[in-house]
Amino acid sequence: MFKDKSILITGGTGSFGKKFAEIILKNYPEIKRLVIFSRDEFKQFEMSNLAQFTNQDKLRFFIGDVRDKERLFRAFDGIDIVIHAAALKQVPACEYNPFEAIKTNILGAQNVIDCAIDRGVKKVVALSTDKACSPINLYGATKLCSDKLFIASNVYVGHRDTKISVVRYGNVAGSRGSVIPFFKKLISENAKELPITDLRMTRFWLKLEEAVEMVIKAIENMVGGELYVRKIPSMKITDLALAIAPNLKLKEIGIRPGEKIHEMMISSEDARNTIELDKYYIIKPESDELKERIKIIGKSVAQDFEYHSGNNTQWLTIQQMQNLINEINEEI
Repeated sequence: MFKDKSILITGGTGSFGKKFAEIILKNYPEIKRLVIFSRDEFKQFEMSNLAQFTNQDKLRFFIGDVRDKERLFRAFDGIDIVIHAAALKQVPACEYNPFEAIKTNILGAQNVIDCAIDRGVKKVVALSTDKACSPINLYGATKLCSDKLFIASNVYVGHRDTKISVVRYGNVAGSRGSVIPFFKKLISENAKELPITDLRMTRFWLKLEEAVEMVIKAIENMVGGELYVRKIPSMKITDLALAIAPNLKLKEIGIRPGEKIHEMMISSEDARNTIELDKYYIIKPESDELKERIKIIGKSVAQDFEYHSGNNTQWLTIQQMQNLINEINEEI
């Protein structure tokens, strides 16, 4: 699948990008090159000095911003596969700097699409988020727009053999900005209690390796225009707190602006276009032209179907959470 292929990942110095690079370089040594495209030269320097990336002659670093179309066009020269992970993701920052989020998450997405098509990139996988499903904050709205741009772009690839799809997943355990490092920081500072925004809150649990696995699966099977949603277990935020600090009290502080009680991956409005497979769901595009291309056989979900972390059929116990947290600690 990756033999003699050149792969580029935008936002490649983030948590996902580093794990993706580590897995690809380890498991697919037959690749031609892996390009890390990002705007922060210091993070690229730090990444290049990590033990798993030293002496990696197939790893390249390319400084640039997805807002800069000319730079993207140059970076995509000779690239076969693009993973689009670059985004402004912090909800409060996007609310306070709305057009900055638009420039990166929407205009940047269109730049990636245009350059991929013009450069003849064979496959593009864009990373989405649960917040793009029935969005209630600006970050989610920009990612919903981005998702729709990537899906619709399959209509106008013309004679070129470019396929573009989307992979959606929720919070990644242990990644930057996740609640686990936040709780651990409070514990290291001898906090007497852990703040919980809402005691009813649930979240999906996804390890970085599983996110990378889903993207690789999409690259292998994609026909262009489909959106992949992996089936993953849920957790109660209170159980997570107990798994990390069983002896600390929990203090409910109230839900924050732009935050949901449950993570939503598939809404009831998406149900009519959703099929279920063994390990994931596929949301087909609204466009009849694109929908006809997708011959993947699966079970249609019910018309009122929703997939969110509160109605999940898979749940983690406190002990399972502790085991997974220990795995994360070992990796770090």
